[in-house]
Amino acid sequence: MTDSRPVAASASPAATELGAPSGDLATAAGHANASQQARGGVAEDVGAGLFLIALAGVGLWQGAELDFGSLRQIGPGMLPRVLSLAVGSCGVLLVVRSRLGAERRLARWTLRGPLFTLGGAVLFGLCVRPLGLVVAGPVAVLVSALASPETRWREVGVFAVLITLFCIALFKWLLQLPIPLCPFWLGY
Repeated sequence: MTDSRPVAASASPAATELGAPSGDLATAAGHANASQQARGGVAEDVGAGLFLIALAGVGLWQGAELDFGSLRQIGPGMLPRVLSLAVGSCGVLLVVRSRLGAERRLARWTLRGPLFTLGGAVLFGLCVRPLGLVVAGPVAVLVSALASPETRWREVGVFAVLITLFCIALFKWLLQLPIPLCPFWLGY
């Protein structure tokens, strides 16, 4: 007589080697991923934490000559120092947390993201005076959108228009800053 019960999948040698119970392949895959992550490389949180610590160091160094002031009379050096200390503390927390918990390795990345994001900001700075906020705003958004291969252009276009209108309302009308709006068309 034959047994009609379903046969459980047997675990791979790698799964049993990692201590996974036989038949529990999902757990074995999780152990395999954890085992691969434990080998060499820099953890994401460690890298981010070290970057924040370095950024805080630059902020403290650049703001060192500014007068700190007191709580009664805040000086120009208080904000940079307090923000630098807060950023540095977040960096330390990231490094400590990554050492206490499971680590995720830094994935390979390309220069596309940083290049187009920085390029959008630089183009905004170069375009805002001669072409005005009406042109510089959408240009910055559209160039920055090239940073991701998953960009949905219809949404980016709507966002570019809305954020430009918001910036015009905020900076030109509410704050009354002398930012050119559209000098080639409106003259200002």
